Amino acid sequence: MIITLKVPSIACEVCANTITKAMENYDPQGQISVDVGTKIVSITTSKTVHEIKKVIMEVGHTIED
Repeated sequence: MIITLKVPSIACEVCANTITKAMENYDPQGQISVDVGTKIVSITTSKTVHEIKKVIMEVGHTIED
């Protein structure tokens, strides 16, 4: 499943790297893409949307509904 989320708290590549590393640790088989310009995170994963949102929020980011 592909999950696409708007993460307005992404400000720079460091933010993107933080989210990427957290997702890679949580779901090593998943594939993540973070677009800093549009603040969009796309994840191909078998995890649920709730689980993905929780990981992103745990590293200090906000998610737009």
